[in-house]
Amino acid sequence: MARSDFLMQLEGYGLTTVEVHYYLPDYPKLLQLFAFQQYDLAPRFPELRKFLDHWRREIEGPLHSVRIAHQHLIGPSEWRAVDGVIAIH
Repeated sequence: MARSDFLMQLEGYGLTTVEVHYYLPDYPKLLQLFAFQQYDLAPRFPELRKFLDHWRREIEGPLHSVRIAHQHLIGPSEWRAVDGVIAIH
């Protein structure tokens, strides 16, 4: 059974954006870009590591570079005290 996005966020997963730059097999001087988003655990990124291991084993395009951006979507709330009275009619 697949976990819901919300439950994954409660477990510490955050949204990870990945850019994979790779060489085309038939045109080794040409770089291609593959970008995607997934939920992953920073800083180890186990889901991304699985994906990159699969890429190295199964895909012919050699990797050039991988860029990662990560954001935890659920975190401690920020609050501040407000001194005053709010009237709602």
